[in-house]
Amino acid sequence: MSSFTKYLFLFLISGLLLGACKTQEPSGNSSKTTPPATSKPAPNTSNLPVKTIPLASVSLKPLSYQLPEMPREFRAVWIATVANIDWPVSPTDPYEKQKRDFIALLDHYKGLNFNAVIVQVRTAGDAFYPSNFAPWSKYLTGKEGKAPDTNENPLTWMIQESHARGLEFHAWLNPYRATFDMKTELLSPNHDFNQHRDWMLKYGTKYYYNPGLPQVKAHLTAVIKEIVDNYDIDAVHFDDYFYPYRIAKETFPDKKTYDLYKKPGQTQDDWRRQNVNDLIQSVHATIKASKPWVQFGISPFGVWRNQAMDPKGSPTRAGQTNYDDLFADPMTWMKNGWIDYLIPQVYWSMEHPLASYRKLNDWWSNNSHGTNIYVGNGPYKIREDSDAAWKIPSELNTQINYTRTLPSIQGNAFFSAKSLFTKNQDVASLLKKELYNKPTLPPAFEPKSPSIIDIPVVFSVETTTALTKISLEKPLDPAIRYGMVQGANELNLLHDAVIHPVWVGGSRARSLEVTSLNTEYLAIRWIDHFGRIVQTQVYQIPKSARP
Repeated sequence: MSSFTKYLFLFLISGLLLGACKTQEPSGNSSKTTPPATSKPAPNTSNLPVKTIPLASVSLKPLSYQLPEMPREFRAVWIATVANIDWPVSPTDPYEKQKRDFIALLDHYKGLNFNAVIVQVRTAGDAFYPSNFAPWSKYLTGKEGKAPDTNENPLTWMIQESHARGLEFHAWLNPYRATFDMKTELLSPNHDFNQHRDWMLKYGTKYYYNPGLPQVKAHLTAVIKEIVDNYDIDAVHFDDYFYPYRIAKETFPDKKTYDLYKKPGQTQDDWRRQNVNDLIQSVHATIKASKPWVQFGISPFGVWRNQAMDPKGSPTRAGQTNYDDLFADPMTWMKNGWIDYLIPQVYWSMEHPLASYRKLNDWWSNNSHGTNIYVGNGPYKIREDSDAAWKIPSELNTQINYTRTLPSIQGNAFFSAKSLFTKNQDVASLLKKELYNKPTLPPAFEPKSPSIIDIPVVFSVETTTALTKISLEKPLDPAIRYGMVQGANELNLLHDAVIHPVWVGGSRARSLEVTSLNTEYLAIRWIDHFGRIVQTQVYQIPKSARP
């Protein structure tokens, strides 16, 4: 073979190899991969009679046309994993079935135009992800400490699947509950009960981390930091379990710790509240130091204090309250800016005599202290509660309609996922038909310090029968987390077109891919880590660029 022939042969082989490879852009944060625009892979067309159309490319200039502003409303569902309430359906199901079940939940709530999921990833000193601080959850694998039968990280996968549908992922952790029952012999040797017995306090039929110990606060903060540093979550979320709900004729056994750490003149109740406040402040500072855009939200019990105990309290007669029984003080957290949002669990009917949904919405609206307030609703009570109001299918819509009249409240969250999925389909349909008939964005947040974000520049569009690829002039600014793509043949129909969310999560992507949009017009909303729309761009796609 001549030298020229060898050279030509090597040149052709090199070209083929380069064409088959995709260049990966460096990651702008801890994200390992960028999920696809849709969780379902493109159909295998190798055996299908499809007309082959070559890629078409065209440089684009944005039009001056402005899309109407997209409405904002928080619409979330809690997906409870403890005791397999919502998911996994069974801890002994094969991992692939668990994945299918999780996708079914996401698709259902995406179909109802929800925009966030609050997924429980730590139930009682355990984890739904590989952790240096906790064993694998028995609710995932059937045995605590046993890893799932996969090389995949379940939490990474769940986050990617949520983001692929345009759903925020709020990682829900229960901080203080160490065990769910007294079967401590079933705990992993790596569980904190076995590693740090001196941290544990028995109360009722459970063990709890002792909130008064500085090493417990440091440990729980490290648990949060591990998640924030390693996962593309949108928020860290705590529920209502701080100090446990009081049990009649039983005292929470923390007097020795109180005697050791109390300040001069400090009552035990105030000392307990200070312990919780210290944890909230520490967690907030840890989150913001790592990723300022990750929110910190809490869903406390629905009543701060009854008016009988405090004139600033709500006109309620709740048997227990945050401040007096759980030693949790949301007012302090909000006043100090330690949380980004609060979701009080107002799980009562509109006119419940002891705790009215109506009156509590009014109270929380008037006591938001500049914090985003969403209301927690209890559809788990539908047709399963002694309160006759929950037998009326329209009760839930009545509640949400009332919440919407209060400008200081920006949305709702629903407990729990199965209550509008495997149950009460008529109520879910009514919710979508009357109130959630169109998609919305969750509320945005402002960063503490201003930032300049490079506006994305679309260089070209390539279209086949399978997908539309939007190529960019340069890598995206790492502050961009979403591109929301829509297509229509008329400008005035763009805003109602199907939204194709593409999560980029700071990956500095050079292109977006969505299901083929064979349309004359294309719109992209660029959204940053704080949920703000950086810019909306509208383009006209020439016929030469479409199949």
